[in-house]
Amino acid sequence: MRGADVDGEEREARTSGSAEPPSPDSSPIGPADGSDVQETFASPDGPVDPDGPVDPDGPVGPVAAQAPAERLSAPLSEAVRQRVVSLAAETAGILPLSQLPTALRPFARFAPPKRAKLAATPLAAAVETDAVFRERIADRVRDAFPEVVEAFHAGVLPAAADPRDVAALAYLVRPAGWPGIVEEAELAARAAERAVADEHLGDEVARLKAEIDALRDAAKADVERLKAEIVAERREGDSLRRRNRQLEADMRRAQAEARRAQAEAQEARTEAAGAVSQADSELRRVRARLTDAEAALEAARRSVRENRSAGEVRLRLLLETISEAATGLRRELALSPTEQRPADTVDALRPVAPGTGDIQGKARSHDDPAVLDQLLALPRAHMVIDGYNVTKTAYPTLSLHEQRVRLLRGLGSIAARTGAEITCVFDGAELGGPVPVPQHKGVRVLFSHPGEIADELIRRLVAAEPQGRPLIVVSSDREVADGVRRSGARPVPSAMLVRALARG
Repeated sequence: MRGADVDGEEREARTSGSAEPPSPDSSPIGPADGSDVQETFASPDGPVDPDGPVDPDGPVGPVAAQAPAERLSAPLSEAVRQRVVSLAAETAGILPLSQLPTALRPFARFAPPKRAKLAATPLAAAVETDAVFRERIADRVRDAFPEVVEAFHAGVLPAAADPRDVAALAYLVRPAGWPGIVEEAELAARAAERAVADEHLGDEVARLKAEIDALRDAAKADVERLKAEIVAERREGDSLRRRNRQLEADMRRAQAEARRAQAEAQEARTEAAGAVSQADSELRRVRARLTDAEAALEAARRSVRENRSAGEVRLRLLLETISEAATGLRRELALSPTEQRPADTVDALRPVAPGTGDIQGKARSHDDPAVLDQLLALPRAHMVIDGYNVTKTAYPTLSLHEQRVRLLRGLGSIAARTGAEITCVFDGAELGGPVPVPQHKGVRVLFSHPGEIADELIRRLVAAEPQGRPLIVVSSDREVADGVRRSGARPVPSAMLVRALARG
C-alpha cells in the first residue's frame, strides 16, 4: 500500500538524521511544499526519534508500526465503506484546514452528513492513500472506542459490537492482522444478516404456509360451491333442453299448421279466383241483360209517351168540347159565372188559413229558435235540413260520423216533440257506398248520389212537395235559400236550428 511506503520513507528520514522531509510527489497529504510532513516528522534541532515524543499537531500513534504488506483481498462492502466515510467526515470537520488533504479542503465548512454525502469519493481516497489523515482518524477512533482497539490488539472481535462498525474501525486503526479482522467482521456481518434473513424467511415461510392453507381451504370451498353450481347448472340445462325439445315440437306443429293453412289459403284463393271469374262472367251477362232491359224500358217509355200523347189529345179534345158546350149553354141561359156557395151567404167572420209566409220574425233575432218552433207548429209541416251545413256550424271539431250521430240524435228529439216531418240531407259525393247512421223515429236520412251535391237533392225535394204545404229548409247557403224561396218554401239559417238543438 502507498501508506506503508510513506511510513518506510519517514523511518529512513529519521534514522539518517536528515532534516529534509519526503518529496512532494511521494507525500500522501497536504500541499506540495511538504509543510505538514515537516511539521509532523522533523524539527529544527534535528531528526525525531520515531519511538519518542511527537509534535502535538502530528499523529498520536506510531505510523511505522504497520507491516507494509498487509492488504485487503477484496474491496470493502458498501456498509463498511459508508461507516469509514462517515468517521472520516466527522474527523475532517474538527481538524484545522492546514491538516486536511488538499482534495478535502473545499468541503471543510460542510456539515458532517453533507460532507459525507458530497465528498464520499475524496474522503474514501484520502483514507486509503493519505496515511497521516488516516492516522488522525485512527487517533480519534482510539479515543472514542478504546475497548474495541484493545480487543483488536488482543486478537479478538468484540462480541457485542456491530461487525460492520468493527470492520470500519479495524480498517482505520489497522492493528496487526487488520485485513483478517476486517474480513472476519465482514463474514460475521454477513452471517448475522443471513441469520436475520433466515429468521425473516422462516416467518415469511410460516406466513406463506398459513396463506397456502387458507387458500387451500378457500379453494376447497370454491370447488364445493362450483360443484353445487355445476349440479344446479346441469339441472337447469336438463330443464332447458326439455323445454327446448317441447318448443321444437310446438314449432314443428305450428309449421305443419302453417303449411296446412297456406294450402287452404291457396285453395281458397283458387276458389275465390274462380268465383270472381264466374261473378265477372255473370256480371257481364247481367249488364248485357240490363242494357237490353234499359233499351226495352226506353222503348216502352216512348210507347207510353206516344200513347199518353194520343190519350191526352183525345181527352183535351173532349174537355174542349164539353167546355165549349158549357160555354154555349151558359150564353144561351145567360148565366153569370160565380164561385159562391150557399154557406158563403152566411154573415160571419172568416179565418184566414195560416202559411209559412204568415209567420214574421219581427222583434226577434234572425236565429231565434222561437221562429222555428212556430213554423214546425204548422199542420203537416215538413223540415228539410242541409246536414253538413248545420254540423260544421255546430260541431266543426268532430269527425263527420260523430257530427251525423249528434245531429240526428237532436233531430229525433225535435221530431218527437213537434210531430213534424224531418228530412236530413247529407252530401254523399265523397262516399264510396252507403254510410250506416242511427235510425230515429220521424227523421228521414238521405245522401246525394255520386256526382250530385246535397243542394241539388234539396231542390228536388222541395219541387216534389205540393204547393201550399208548410215547407221549411234549414241552410245558411244563400243560393239554396234563394232557390227554395222562389219555390214557395221558407228558408231559415243553420244557426237557428243549432240554437234549438242546444236548447234541448
